[in-house]
Amino acid sequence: MTRRLLLGAFLFHPGGSHVSGWRHASAEPHRHVDIEYYTRFAQTAERGVFDTIFLADGLYFWDRFPSGVDHYGQTRLEPLTLLSALAVRTSRIGLAATVSTTYNEPYHVARAIASLDHISRGRAAWNLVTSRYDEEARNFGGDDHLDHSLRYERGAEFVDVVHKLWDSWADDAILADRESGLFADAAGLAVADHRGRHFTVRGPLNVSRPPQGYPVLFQAGGSDAGQELAAATADAVFARSLPVGEAQRFYAALKARVVAHGRQPDEVAILPQLRPVVAETEADARALAAELLASTPDAIIVEDVAHSIGQTLPADPDAPITPAPDTDIANESKSPNRRLARLLSGERLTARDLYAESFWESVSVGSPAAIADDMQERFESGAADGFVVQALTQPLGFESFVDLVVPELQRRGLTRTSYEETTLRERLGLARPARRVPEPVTA
Repeated sequence: MTRRLLLGAFLFHPGGSHVSGWRHASAEPHRHVDIEYYTRFAQTAERGVFDTIFLADGLYFWDRFPSGVDHYGQTRLEPLTLLSALAVRTSRIGLAATVSTTYNEPYHVARAIASLDHISRGRAAWNLVTSRYDEEARNFGGDDHLDHSLRYERGAEFVDVVHKLWDSWADDAILADRESGLFADAAGLAVADHRGRHFTVRGPLNVSRPPQGYPVLFQAGGSDAGQELAAATADAVFARSLPVGEAQRFYAALKARVVAHGRQPDEVAILPQLRPVVAETEADARALAAELLASTPDAIIVEDVAHSIGQTLPADPDAPITPAPDTDIANESKSPNRRLARLLSGERLTARDLYAESFWESVSVGSPAAIADDMQERFESGAADGFVVQALTQPLGFESFVDLVVPELQRRGLTRTSYEETTLRERLGLARPARRVPEPVTA
């Protein structure tokens, strides 16, 4: 099979992936609870023959800083509920949602995603996260987030339990035989009876085996623990956008971890984020990107940088930053912190400097051909298997990508021009897992 560049369509903030994308004249933030708004997004992605849409999520409202309430568009619908509605308004595209393994229980998640897989006829996927913020802990009976290593340990056991629950029923166990009066064949039922360190789950699941066997598992995480969990369990990995050389090293190292877990390299797709700003000309694209950056309030700039480096900063975004000693933000994330590293090296930088640099480093700005060139180089040079497209403003940014860049990728033979396979797992080139009869596990 010819290797094909994979595409995911990302949505998190109501107005786009940039925190101030909702302020753009073309944005529609007032429609963030309107099903037609999300239907347009999903159907646009399907028109572009994307492999999946991806609804990011968090179990909190970001009010740690005043700007989180004043300026930061972050209210959103619960993703699995929303995807169930979108399943009947689309026909082929994958439907992926973020699900936290720290603040959910395996039985609930196994049941909900199996149900979505049945409703969508094999298009469901879940993005495993372990969550990051104390704000989430405070919504679920605690004051502080679980230790980083402990929540990844819990996440690994969570996946194991979910898989056992999805294997509760043989594919042919539901008979619904009117003549005999047998609804189900007891010989096709297995009880997980899982007893581990974090979970005790008897089962069986009260939903028949999903069409995909196991709905597709995505994961994001740049830490060592996150990469290990992804290499062992994930079907695809969302990655940060990095310079080409760094991206190639990350790609090679993660594929090596996959092999070390006894899997084939192509069993896990690596999908870096792509934040495109596209227009007919590079000048127009750069002007749009600069406009979006300029729309960011000073309070967001200061508080974004303050959060990322773990210290309070003065309100003036142009004041040089003196890094505080003994800063520790490791329990939120162990991914590399480039901002803090630069400050600790002695560079005199302001919050505006750091914010603007991060912005320009994270976006791909240019004409359709230029953005396609960058994607093709990364795809063909061992830096990516595809991309998760995060338009800075909605719906303009994403629709511009579909209308301008996708035809260029299709012309080059990099992406599909129509859907062929039925399920998302098939589309990713992954075999349907054989059912495993669960064995009891004790701590």
